[in-house]
Amino acid sequence: MRKILQPEGWPRPKGYANGIMATGKMIFTAGIIGWNEREEFEHKDLIGQLRQALISTKAVLAEAGAKPEDIVRMTWYITDKKEYTENLAEIGAVWREVLGKVFPCMACVQVVALIEDAAKIEIETTAVIPD
Repeated sequence: MRKILQPEGWPRPKGYANGIMATGKMIFTAGIIGWNEREEFEHKDLIGQLRQALISTKAVLAEAGAKPEDIVRMTWYITDKKEYTENLAEIGAVWREVLGKVFPCMACVQVVALIEDAAKIEIETTAVIPD
């Protein structure tokens, strides 16, 4: 079971949910960055790294039988707020390309740096496969 939590009178969020109630098998990912399965960065830009991080997230979730629509929460750690805000349209396009029309609860936090110096984004994900 999965239910979007949208309090009456609140404006509908764009691209995410305020809350989700779900029951089932829970899957958690580690912080996934924008490198490939060989731990090599193919892209230096945020958009390229985001695409790869989402593809990798999708692959990890698939190991448990989860699909993008099972994602209930994501936390994004980014190193450059300006690069993020200047690329929102492209971020949305990459999101739809890789995950489709999925709108989990989300938080996005700018950090000074990530452990891998070349990383521009790190994503933690929680998914729930319905019972």
